[in-house]
Amino acid sequence: MHRKAGIIIILILLGTVVCSSVWWLRSRRGTDTVFRTAQVKRGDLLASISATGTVEPTVVVIVGAQVNGLIKSFGKDKYGRTVDYASVVEEGTVLANIDDSLYVASRDAAKAQLEQATANKASAEANVLQMKANLLLARQNWDRAQKLGPSDALAQSAYDQYHATYEAAKANLAAAEAAVQQAKASIAQNRAALNTAEINLGYCTIKAPVKGVIIDRQVNIGQTVVASLSAPSLFLLAKDLRRITVWISVNEADVGSIYPGQPVTFTVDAFPNREFKGEVGKIRLNATMTQNVVTYTVEVNTNNDDGKLLPYLTANAKFITGRREDVLLVPNAALRWVPQPALIAPEARKKRHGAKREKEGGAEPAGATQPRGALWVQQGNLVRPIYVNVGLTDGSFTEVTGKEVTEGMAVVIGESAKEDKASTAGARSPLMPQPFGRGQQQGGQAKPDGPDNPDAAREHSGTPK
Repeated sequence: MHRKAGIIIILILLGTVVCSSVWWLRSRRGTDTVFRTAQVKRGDLLASISATGTVEPTVVVIVGAQVNGLIKSFGKDKYGRTVDYASVVEEGTVLANIDDSLYVASRDAAKAQLEQATANKASAEANVLQMKANLLLARQNWDRAQKLGPSDALAQSAYDQYHATYEAAKANLAAAEAAVQQAKASIAQNRAALNTAEINLGYCTIKAPVKGVIIDRQVNIGQTVVASLSAPSLFLLAKDLRRITVWISVNEADVGSIYPGQPVTFTVDAFPNREFKGEVGKIRLNATMTQNVVTYTVEVNTNNDDGKLLPYLTANAKFITGRREDVLLVPNAALRWVPQPALIAPEARKKRHGAKREKEGGAEPAGATQPRGALWVQQGNLVRPIYVNVGLTDGSFTEVTGKEVTEGMAVVIGESAKEDKASTAGARSPLMPQPFGRGQQQGGQAKPDGPDNPDAAREHSGTPK
């Protein structure tokens, strides 16, 4: 009994395998290859390198404070408005004022010390004159004493006294002259202190060092600035926004194709429908590495006479590396697509294998200076190659030249499988439930064909019931 049940199970499995195999073979018989093609067209080609960057002012001046203090007020721009963002200022325009009370006091103190030093100098000079008169009298007395000498008319002590008085007068004159020099030095020192005080007082008025536009203001009225180790930044001033520089990050693999004077086009998100033009100014040598990717900063100079380009906009740039006009162009997919060997025409297959062996042997066509590529064209249900010279590419299309390639030629860019509806319908697995339709009965009654039968209409259109 168990043996009979096992035989029945084996027969059922064999039947299932046979039916599935028949269904698979019938479905494969209805599959064809359909080639997708594109035409060779004639036109202009622009090869470029794409990169992104930032719009930067050509010259940016950071205006800072050199003294400590409280921001008291802002100045006026060339139109009489209070200095703020986007204010246009001339060289020397007052940008801000720092409270100068302490610096005025320091200036006045230095001025008073200078006046005192000047008075001390005058006193020292007067003392010199007095010392000169004393020296003259002492010299005359000493000369008379020398003529008389120690005698009954002039005692020895008197003689010595005249000599000592003369020597003391000379020393006093030298000291007075030294005091004058000291007074002069004191005057110079106090004058320097006064100059320092006046300069610090002048630093309380922040002025624009150049003509330009304020693109950033980093201080408010009432804020205290402290200039300790470095000058704090108060304003960011763009010297001339009519000239703009775009800083573009270029990958190390592309930087070899960049050179000064190279034409560049770029767009910004603020004006997506407008293309701006510029040229490469310089390539900075200080490369940066981010996640093992090395990039170089390339400066692109451009005009901004209409003021549309604002600082720090993101730019999408293209460096023009080549230009071709009136050339044959094919989609890049046509050069990338390679057919299966079974899809190649037999005679083309033989030629292709011969050319492959010749290439592996080191032989090259005479005069070949460009990279070679192959385009595929239909030959009945198969394809054959057309060998071409490959030129510039813009990432989507590539320039090609060759004897066989012509404008309007259809070249294969891909393939797809086409299912035969009749074969597919007839190849339904016998294990799947069969729908009621043509020639079948439902409830013992056959349904007629035609438009009055909605089930038949759905079967003809391929729509599931």
